[in-house]
Amino acid sequence: MHEKEAGDGNHPIDRLSRHHAHFSMKSVMGKNGIMLDVGCSSGFLLGETRGRYPQGNLIGADYLPEVVSRCAKKNPSIPMLQFDLRVCPLDDNSLDGVVALNVLEHIDEDEKALAHIFRVLKPGGLAHIEVPGGPTLYDFYDEVLMHHRRYGRKELIKKCKNAGFRVIRSFGIGWMICPGFFAVKKKNRWLGKRLSEKQKKTLVAGAIHTTGDSQFLRFLLKLEELLGQCLALPIGIRHCVLLKKP
Repeated sequence: MHEKEAGDGNHPIDRLSRHHAHFSMKSVMGKNGIMLDVGCSSGFLLGETRGRYPQGNLIGADYLPEVVSRCAKKNPSIPMLQFDLRVCPLDDNSLDGVVALNVLEHIDEDEKALAHIFRVLKPGGLAHIEVPGGPTLYDFYDEVLMHHRRYGRKELIKKCKNAGFRVIRSFGIGWMICPGFFAVKKKNRWLGKRLSEKQKKTLVAGAIHTTGDSQFLRFLLKLEELLGQCLALPIGIRHCVLLKKP
């Protein structure tokens, strides 16, 4: 729903999200390693990565067959897989990099998913994980997008370490828009108790479309992208971790 309403993956927060993923996977793709984009959805990250690294070894995967089929049509040169990350069928030590952007919050048993990401990575392999931040900000927006949870930074790091990972970097995305975002989420928690399911879906679709078209939001997140080259903050509307398998 988010990508459909935002249009062609151009929502400013999603563009910033992919920017960080590209940076994390630079060493993997620069050495022609094998990178899996799990939860690839419409394949925007895969398409951009193919453009940057034409000879790179990419694999896309998602849970829903129809999503995998659409993504395969958009990216015919990239192999696609359909599976449940809780029971990932890939071999042990088979990948150099894994990217999971806004995936874990959709999985009820997220620690099983993290364990499989750890298992399929080669020793020294990297994983870039991004999730929505702020457990107390869970609202009807999250319900409509089928999130099981929002994450605290320490919670995410703890789960990653429990899976066996070493945390290389931990940082927030969208820290320049935190005050406004927090205010909207608090309002939504109050409003959600008074809305029907249909009303919730309509409001969420409208919010995605409106923020996706906001030039001011684009300016703020572009500025954050530039500042992020020398500044990483532990706060944000999304949490990111760069992980390494020892």
